[in-house]
Amino acid sequence: MAKEVKTIGVLTSGGDAPGMNAAIRAVVRTAISDGLKVKGIMRGYAGLLAEEIIDMDSSSVADTINRGGTILYTARCMEFMTADGQKRGAEICKKHGIDGVVVIGGDGSYRGMGKLSALGINCVGVPGTIDLDIACTEYTIGFDTAVNTAMEAIDKIRDTSTSHERCSIIEVMGRHAGYIALWCGIGNGAEEILLPERYDGDEQAIINRIIDARKRGKKHYIIINAEGIGHSTSMARRIEAATGIETRATILGHMQRGGSPTCKDRVYASIMGSMAADLLAEGKTNRIVAYRHGDYVDIDLVEALAMQKDIPDVYYSVSKKLMR
Repeated sequence: MAKEVKTIGVLTSGGDAPGMNAAIRAVVRTAISDGLKVKGIMRGYAGLLAEEIIDMDSSSVADTINRGGTILYTARCMEFMTADGQKRGAEICKKHGIDGVVVIGGDGSYRGMGKLSALGINCVGVPGTIDLDIACTEYTIGFDTAVNTAMEAIDKIRDTSTSHERCSIIEVMGRHAGYIALWCGIGNGAEEILLPERYDGDEQAIINRIIDARKRGKKHYIIINAEGIGHSTSMARRIEAATGIETRATILGHMQRGGSPTCKDRVYASIMGSMAADLLAEGKTNRIVAYRHGDYVDIDLVEALAMQKDIPDVYYSVSKKLMR
């Protein structure tokens, strides 16, 4: 029999992502529509342990769908990785009458969610990360905005790179995943895309291709480097020394996390947040909301965490054909 849920909490955990506010808004307003009360848990699991918990209503999320970041704030919490911290988190939920929690975040956030669920708090996860590195879903909140932010910046760097006839290495975010780098590499027409999932470390081969391109008359050379590889500045120095071509590194950094979310991030996040609230209203727990094969689905947490994700072959194959 499904557990009766009367009050749900919502939190954002891990790195922030544009579109999280759209998801929060959808959770709050859908839960109210379902006849539930809603509490906002500030600063993720750290805020839960500190009992930073507020009542939320429809007006709490008014005029937030266009805002980047997260109105609930976010933080890392080492204490919640311990059994004692998890037990105290569940006790605090019960103390505040919270029967279920929507967790908006990535894999690390989901593992904490699973512990809460095992301690009697119904939990549903919503994929919120710019890295697109959650295996169970083809879409994660914030990726579309982040990749468009990076793409626009790289277009601008290309202009000045061409003017100075230089090589530019642009490092994009993504932790250990190369999805932002791959999409920007294709979208920006880069000459090289360095992905953690594929890069063989052969820097001399890159140097040879840069020299060959200059002989063919190319006025610039754009290298998109994923955060998981990093060391862009030292790489630029080595390339310049080997080729004699002025080489500059630009690390785009946290600008990719900010900014007003794209329409896609607002709409997808709204649907996922609404679905998460509905699942809790039905008494479901240990579920992850995902987007797969054109449909919004919910997947068992254990099954979701066991899935593996890799760069799609078709994307990588096309990127290699276009780099000339």
